[in-house]
Amino acid sequence: MLLAVDVGNTNVVFALFEDRTIRARWRVATDPRRTADEYAVWLLQLMQIQGFARDAVRQIVISTVVPRALHNLQVLADKYFGLEALVAGQGLAEWGFVADVDEPRSLGADRALNVIAGHAAHPGQHLIIIDFGTATTFDWVDPQGTYKGGIIAPGINLSLDALVSAAAKLPRIAISVPRQGESVIGRNTEDQMHIGVFWGYVAMMEGLIARMRAEIGQPAKVIATGGLAVLFDRHTRIFDHVDPDLTLDGMALLAERAIAAAQNRTQE
Repeated sequence: MLLAVDVGNTNVVFALFEDRTIRARWRVATDPRRTADEYAVWLLQLMQIQGFARDAVRQIVISTVVPRALHNLQVLADKYFGLEALVAGQGLAEWGFVADVDEPRSLGADRALNVIAGHAAHPGQHLIIIDFGTATTFDWVDPQGTYKGGIIAPGINLSLDALVSAAAKLPRIAISVPRQGESVIGRNTEDQMHIGVFWGYVAMMEGLIARMRAEIGQPAKVIATGGLAVLFDRHTRIFDHVDPDLTLDGMALLAERAIAAAQNRTQE
């Protein structure tokens, strides 16, 4: 089995793959100070509870947008699984696509993995991939799988936190569909905040995608991923496909490529 470890700015997701199928997943808050031993106590207990043996893990791949978290996860792989972890974007796990932008090395690992998985699932098409995370990113992938650029916008939770922290009298609300449906005129402070956050975000997405499509100048399929993709999909028609596991699927593809590359080197 493959253990994929996806380190985001907010959470670390551990996913167990068997033949490209996710068998289990677990999530913990991102903390660069968390040691390998702390990860092991938490992870190995969860694996045992769900009936997965430690020695069933034959390969580990780590993707991180938090560089300080990498070392302890590599130690986890070595100390508790006896494996040398692949690091997404490095060595045998290089991205394998062209980033046609000014600073290719600045492309985040999560976005690169979305490019890989998106192009593999929808080859020969222009893609706009939206990823709802700490930031919301919009990425253009051309029919050859080349990354052509994109947009970084504040994530919806980040926007809400900024609003609440800067305005002392505003209450903290949850991200949800406004209770008055599609009406955009609220009758009280809390409803008005829900409208501004939710429908404002929908309008931002629809506007940016329309501008991207106009600039691309050809039909582009819109792929949405991340935790809030399903929520927004119910209230806008801009998504052609929703894949909550796109980033993890990219990690599984990258691990397969690394195995093939290692075998080729052995044969040579």
